[in-house]
Amino acid sequence: ARAAVGRRAAGAAAAATLASEDFPMVRVARGQPAFADGKGPLVPVWVFRQAGRHMPEYNEYKAKTGKNFLQLLQEPSDVAEVTLQPLRRYKVDAAILFSDILVVAEALGVRVEMPGGKGIQVPEPLRTPADVASLPPEAEEDTAGFVEARLAHVLEAVRLILRRMREEGFGDRPLIGFSAAPWTLFFYMVGGSSKKNQREGERWLTEEPEASEKLLKLLSKVITEYLSAQVRNGCQIIQVFEAMGEHISKENFDRWALPCMRDIAAELKRRHPEVPLMVFPRGACYALPMLQTAGYDVVTADCETDLGEAAQALRAEASRSGGPVASLQGNFHPRFLRPSEGGDPGLVFQEVRRMLDSLGPDFGLVANLGEGLNGKESPELVAAFVNSVHQLSTRKRRGRPSRSRGPGRRNRDADR
Repeated sequence: ARAAVGRRAAGAAAAATLASEDFPMVRVARGQPAFADGKGPLVPVWVFRQAGRHMPEYNEYKAKTGKNFLQLLQEPSDVAEVTLQPLRRYKVDAAILFSDILVVAEALGVRVEMPGGKGIQVPEPLRTPADVASLPPEAEEDTAGFVEARLAHVLEAVRLILRRMREEGFGDRPLIGFSAAPWTLFFYMVGGSSKKNQREGERWLTEEPEASEKLLKLLSKVITEYLSAQVRNGCQIIQVFEAMGEHISKENFDRWALPCMRDIAAELKRRHPEVPLMVFPRGACYALPMLQTAGYDVVTADCETDLGEAAQALRAEASRSGGPVASLQGNFHPRFLRPSEGGDPGLVFQEVRRMLDSLGPDFGLVANLGEGLNGKESPELVAAFVNSVHQLSTRKRRGRPSRSRGPGRRNRDADR
């Protein structure tokens, strides 16, 4: 292990010189082949919740520090350590900031708890329009200053992670920053839990439309500033999680959630046109074509979505709108990574091949899961997933020309 760290450290200077536009994941997000020279795997890969409780080193670190998940998030050095753990274990093509979807809610003064085995909870959710009006006024009046003050520990962690990535020889891959989307934050802030009061969010949309609009607009503004601050502090890719997409009707998604996500993408593209935007509307993947048109470079399919059908829908929407075709992300089922559900290396390899074959080599793909790890996965099978993606996508490259962009697809760099 020490020798491996030494080798990484020795290569740190060279790795740190890799420009952001040369990261395979960034290239795929822009509609380019993963490697400019045509060598290497066709498909970059990372894993939702790749840092966390499925890893022995994470659980050992928690025990050593005596901190729970939410306490770890408050200390930049803890965040940096946990963020780097999967890079040391797996050959993933990106790091993702170790954080939580509700940090923006916490910054707004909403208390967040994580009782053991019950998931994230908001014990005192917003009950009335007056509660919305009582949120910190500076979040609206000076959003950038609010983010810099209330989320300073996250931004410090971003800077520390990037420094440690270079020191350990991981400067050849990007750091992904992220936030929950407005509807997901809204869902928790008024409902309190993902397991109880699941209709409370939509009740607000129906019965309190003015307060709902006010809260969603505020969340959109804060999220935009938060993600922009992550980019300014070094993140090279941004991921937006609409984790509660299954808890909103299509009609309400189109009316309430989608406009917020459009606004976020438009403003981030205006400020940071070089930074790819990825989005995951879990449970609402009917929205992938609309999110492509909204400006997201990579749209994520959940476990219930067929990649081939998703690709066809994206191409059709690009032909209709005249815009570029987004790359896809996803959508391996994490159950294959759980020995308790019959997972084994051979099955993982087989299912990765099936996933890649369903899309084909001529459509941009960032391999990932269709939902996050839940802690019951085997690290050995997670490694098998990552390695199988690289191995099989390298095989697919042999003897094939550079992939077609398809209708409407273009090199986004040419537009700048």
